[in-house]
Amino acid sequence: MSHPRTTAKEALYALDLSDAAWLVAPSSDPSDRLEVAFLQDGAVALRHSANPAGTILRYDAQEWVAFLRGLEDGEFDADMERILTATF
Repeated sequence: MSHPRTTAKEALYALDLSDAAWLVAPSSDPSDRLEVAFLQDGAVALRHSANPAGTILRYDAQEWVAFLRGLEDGEFDADMERILTATF
């Protein structure tokens, strides 16, 4: 009997992050900031500081590079402008 192969994404979500080194922007608000942990093979994990035991998103190296390139190319500029000018 064969077992289904674990996908790379499933393997990424199966990683134990209890010893992960979470990094933050030094001047950010400790109660409301994004934390990032660099994982094996260029993958990253992201969590919100307000709920470190909550959902942790994980991105493989290709997804992370695509996101960084999007930032560099201004792909999210319009979204950031809307966020920065929004009234909450």
